[in-house]
Amino acid sequence: MSAVGKRLSGKTILITGASSGIGRSTALEFARTSPDSLKLILTARRIDRLQELAAEITKEYPGVKVHPVQLDVSDPEEVRKLPMSLPDEFKEVDVLVNNAGLVKGVAKAPEIAESDISTMISTNVTGLINMTQAILPSMLARNNGAGAGDIVNIGSIAGREPYIGGSIYCATKAAVRSFTESLRKELIATRVRVISIDPGQVETEFSVVRFYGDQEKAKGVYAGCEPLTPEDVAEIIIFAVGRRENVVLADSLVFPNHQASATIMHRRG
Repeated sequence: MSAVGKRLSGKTILITGASSGIGRSTALEFARTSPDSLKLILTARRIDRLQELAAEITKEYPGVKVHPVQLDVSDPEEVRKLPMSLPDEFKEVDVLVNNAGLVKGVAKAPEIAESDISTMISTNVTGLINMTQAILPSMLARNNGAGAGDIVNIGSIAGREPYIGGSIYCATKAAVRSFTESLRKELIATRVRVISIDPGQVETEFSVVRFYGDQEKAKGVYAGCEPLTPEDVAEIIIFAVGRRENVVLADSLVFPNHQASATIMHRRG
């Protein structure tokens, strides 16, 4: 087993938005990296997808225990109940991957639908904060109050560089960035690491959701270029949490080769 695999051995990992995309790939990458005694808590709204993923992981990696949980991070009551509802062997979460997030539409003010505004803010911002507050107390209670654990927040280049047609989504990811940086400073006296990973263009269901299920429009986003895959981002997540405890990969920005910023991309004909 690799050094990273040994460091992760026996840990409990909670991943939100694990039913597809980056979350799903992250679960698989954790299992591949430390297949002997890992415990995975996989949450998302689509429990059928989670159950399929859990079956796939346990079949290929029998040493990994998987606990799928139907959870809508935008529902504060569901999030509050989560820690106490976990089976005893899954209660002490070592790594929280705040991955759940989405984008709706490309409308510009003043034509942005109120429902889209509410959905993006409640999922991308409030949901991430509520998840952090639900899991953090158990991390802080370890090592006689010195704390232990990792919080990984999946941001976006959109949080660093706003673009036309993405004002609300960009604002939510900027909020995640600010919350992450504040949290890191607030926890400086503990051994809890706060890690931010900001991907550029990644091909997932992201664009399908943005265009309300229109597959053709979603495909057009990636025409003439080779975007990041969910596996690319998953590998960075595992690399970050697999460092020695004293090493914090605090802030990572990752692009595909054709991208230099949120708005500068070269499409090959």
